[in-house]
Amino acid sequence: MEKLLNDDLPPKNAVISFYDDSYDKAGAKIDYAGKADRVFYIEISDIEQIGKQNMLFDTYLPEADELAGFIYRAKIDGWDIICQCDGGQSRSAACAAAILEHFYHKGNLVFENSRYMPNETIFNKIFDALERMKKAE
Repeated sequence: MEKLLNDDLPPKNAVISFYDDSYDKAGAKIDYAGKADRVFYIEISDIEQIGKQNMLFDTYLPEADELAGFIYRAKIDGWDIICQCDGGQSRSAACAAAILEHFYHKGNLVFENSRYMPNETIFNKIFDALERMKKAE
């Protein structure tokens, strides 16, 4: 993402940025001001942090429905969706897999790629929110 920010993001982009500065400053929020057309920030720890923060599945990722709306607006507008997190392996990979599965039935492309370790809770929360949004149309 740092390289993209230095070289400029492609036009008509919608960035979903996962960050967590509660336990590691390396995961701090990226400033997309003047670079991204639309940004949806989500401060969220990876799943292994749930027990440490007294979270439950039902309270994890409360922004899922709002995020689904952001994704649908970007998709309808024909914009590129960029999923980003500090490591680029679990939270953002899960989000990308949920989007690919919901719209194209190809989420397996992320799960089968050994480069990624998608966070299954994030995948399920986002995928379920996207499915609910589709049914509401």
